[in-house]
Amino acid sequence: MERTFREQLFFLLLCLSVLKGDCRYIENNDISKDELYSLLSADLRREIPDLLMYRRPLRCLDMVAMEGQFTFTAESPQLSCAAFFMAEPTELITVEYDSVDIDCSGGDFITMFDGWVMKGEKFPSSQDHPLPLHERYVDYCSSGSVRKSVHSSQNVAMVFFRIHSAGSSFTLTVRKHINPFPCNVISQSPEGSYTMVIPQQHRNCSFSIIYPVAIDISEFSLGHHNNFPKRKLTGGELPSTSTFHVNNHLFSRSLPGCAESEDYVQLLGGSGIDTSKLLPITDLCITFTGPTHMKIACENTVVRMVSSGRFVSRVSFSYRLLDSQELQTIKLNNVEDFCFSN
Repeated sequence: MERTFREQLFFLLLCLSVLKGDCRYIENNDISKDELYSLLSADLRREIPDLLMYRRPLRCLDMVAMEGQFTFTAESPQLSCAAFFMAEPTELITVEYDSVDIDCSGGDFITMFDGWVMKGEKFPSSQDHPLPLHERYVDYCSSGSVRKSVHSSQNVAMVFFRIHSAGSSFTLTVRKHINPFPCNVISQSPEGSYTMVIPQQHRNCSFSIIYPVAIDISEFSLGHHNNFPKRKLTGGELPSTSTFHVNNHLFSRSLPGCAESEDYVQLLGGSGIDTSKLLPITDLCITFTGPTHMKIACENTVVRMVSSGRFVSRVSFSYRLLDSQELQTIKLNNVEDFCFSN
């Protein structure tokens, strides 16, 4: 930490300590920032993050990827607003209601949804979310006196709100928490790498990439196949004769072994966010070591793992955005790509 910033931080903490009557804890100007922080009272330590918290107004249609405090004040009636919240794949989101000044009896509302809703479609889909759909909506006006904070089950959440009167307002604080077993994820970036693991849990997990991408699967392992011989795959090859390629783009029919398997991985593609409405590209249910490579020119590409809960299953993959030349090549393909035709 630079000297100037250390001095500013020390001065800030000194001022806070004087105001709180905690100056008896500060006796040596050469104390390190970590030692200083540890000597402050517990109450003061809790207040410091809030004093340094990021703050800004919330817009009627907004995307928020940072922790902080966000205030919406209606300058005129706002009847259809939504704020989308996003965290890292390994994080969950908590939305706290700090102050709310709306007219619930007059038709105003603030409703948090556990996931995202776009064009009538939901992520995660009802098939993949641990809660029934009606429990994923939490309305402030009906539960505000009981629930001052709402938690997400994955790295995305959203808030719908309607305000009829100018001057009405509310303030939300968004916090992020580590998720030790991330399941359903929407990627913040068009490129990256990820390992999805389901540790003996009966659930479905999806990793959604809302971009046309080239994807490489480097490792794929299902517990009930661990005793089977592993095949080495070359680029583009998959463990079934029911797949085929057109100009390096992969298509498939249902794989014979996967239809009856309770543990498998799907690659899905399409233009929406509901995985139950996306088109299947291929199913994987035979353990292999890769890599295998494919290009999927869809607005949304999803790696989805289905687990019976009896085994530990994992899939590792990396992805990157398709460039304009690659997209043009797929568009000009003599066999039309299904992502452009649906």
